[in-house]
Amino acid sequence: MLESQAQQNFNNEKSLKIITELHSIFTKRKSTRHFSDHPVDINIILKAISIAGTAPSGANKQPWSFGVIQDQDTKQIIKQKAEQEEDVFYNQKAPQKWLEDLKPLHTKPKKDFITQASYLIPVFYKNYELDSDNNRDKNYYVKESAGIATGLLISALHLAGLSTLTYTPTNRKFLVDLLGRPSNEGGMMVVATGLPSDNAQTPVISKKQLEEIAFIYSPVKSR
Repeated sequence: MLESQAQQNFNNEKSLKIITELHSIFTKRKSTRHFSDHPVDINIILKAISIAGTAPSGANKQPWSFGVIQDQDTKQIIKQKAEQEEDVFYNQKAPQKWLEDLKPLHTKPKKDFITQASYLIPVFYKNYELDSDNNRDKNYYVKESAGIATGLLISALHLAGLSTLTYTPTNRKFLVDLLGRPSNEGGMMVVATGLPSDNAQTPVISKKQLEEIAFIYSPVKSR
């Protein structure tokens, strides 16, 4: 049986070295809520979105779209609307347990990072497509697919040397309305990105260890 080109080029030792280097790089990834005003080339952002667009998706429907916002006036409007929603959430709606879980992250109703970040990348998911006659064509595993694409986006931005913060507004419909997105789209989250400020602080948190998240199974007998 002939080996494929991929099999011929694969080398366990080389691949282990690459994945070990990537692990070292990604363990240094931290979310930041304090960005600098250092300019960032928009082409870096667009290329990162292109990488996100290579993600797998249900039936290859690619049910996502990404906005790019650098205009301060638009960012200010988003900040005002987001803070209105967050004030209600923190002071009226949030269960006490939720607030306790958020304490280590030092999150507050104020969202200054929205205007500080060089770019906001609102992420939208599409429950269905609309053809030229406005007929609906169903998409599959929509949020799962958009989530994978967003993970690639964050990874690409990190490898490019930028910091990110994922923000999920309590009410994301205002993003759809404000940015004039079509009726088949829903707001998923906003990725704020840029370079961290000189005095940026990150929460002291840890990630679960490998043995807590990975399970190697022995052969399982059918029941």
